[in-house]
Amino acid sequence: MTTTSERRTESRTRQISQAISQSVFDGSPLRVVLLVDVYDGAQQQFLEAYEQLCNQIASVPGHVSDQLCQSIENPSQWLITSEWESAPPFLTWVNSEEHVQMVRPLHNCVRDTRSLRFHVVRETGDPAARNDPAGRRLQAAPRIGDGVIRHALTFTVKPGSEEIVAKILADYSSPEPRVDDTTRLCRTSLFMHGNRVVRAVEVRGDLLAALRHVARQPEVRAVEEAINPYLEQDRDLEDPESARVFFTRAALPAVHHVTNGQDTPDAERHALYYPAREGRGMRLAELLAELDAAAADDPDSPVLRSTIFQRDDVVVRLIDLRGGFDADPAPVFGLHDRARAADLPELLDAEALGADASALKKSAAARLLTLARMDLITDRSAPDA
Repeated sequence: MTTTSERRTESRTRQISQAISQSVFDGSPLRVVLLVDVYDGAQQQFLEAYEQLCNQIASVPGHVSDQLCQSIENPSQWLITSEWESAPPFLTWVNSEEHVQMVRPLHNCVRDTRSLRFHVVRETGDPAARNDPAGRRLQAAPRIGDGVIRHALTFTVKPGSEEIVAKILADYSSPEPRVDDTTRLCRTSLFMHGNRVVRAVEVRGDLLAALRHVARQPEVRAVEEAINPYLEQDRDLEDPESARVFFTRAALPAVHHVTNGQDTPDAERHALYYPAREGRGMRLAELLAELDAAAADDPDSPVLRSTIFQRDDVVVRLIDLRGGFDADPAPVFGLHDRARAADLPELLDAEALGADASALKKSAAARLLTLARMDLITDRSAPDA
């Protein structure tokens, strides 16, 4: 039996592993910075909307404090900072429908926003002054990334339209990869599982600039307009508010990325869909992160890289495999560590996977892999990416 202290030791060991270049599961405090550009003359309206938001957010689990600052040089520029006990409760809130509705009043008076999120690595001050005698658990060491930002979007289409949508999404012309002198699109991978679409992108530089660049490309806009009639959630891309709400709900953030540092010319990209039981999406993503981290140091693992995306009860694992799906299905699905993987069937939504709940626990890795595997629609890399 693994004790709490042993799990804490294992977690700290994983935290400093060079294999993990990104993770929200460190347990360290989170600092969120929101840069806001307010319409001229709307400062008072913005302040009132912010105060209303503060009253609502005060009861959100995991929220510690926040500050609102106004620029001394340009009254239209504001800065909102908030502190959270850790990243998971913040992500649970910011990705919820409650948050979408909560921030609507702010968008009526805001020209532009930019959100930045940071784990606390070091800090000064007396822990006792914060009523925290034991001190807070900070991220133990800086992460060594690869310069790539990973992000995904997910949405559903009307049942029966899957083949039409897949053809539309497979046939479009690739947009210009160069965004500006510092930002470049590296890779776009698009998958479907039933009527769910997942589009994962890899970017070097500024993710927001890259997403805006892609949205302006004529070939991309044509594809977006072509699939509009088939979407389960209506949207009007000519209406900024409609487009904003759609893409806010569609955002599927990367919560964990691990690599074993190897690469092979025959590596294949695949995606697996892990629908979670209601309210268990974050825990499912964390469990998959633990399994990936534990396997990262195995030179014989067929999984070269793994990125976990999660929003609400949608969890997607994007993996680059050595040998493709002919490899051992246990590590590919995440069942190579039986002790850790024992909870996996309990967290999965069997019905969404097309399986019987009682049979899910008994399913072999190969069967689970077949149920979760997403269909590849297109996978495009920019030259010299």
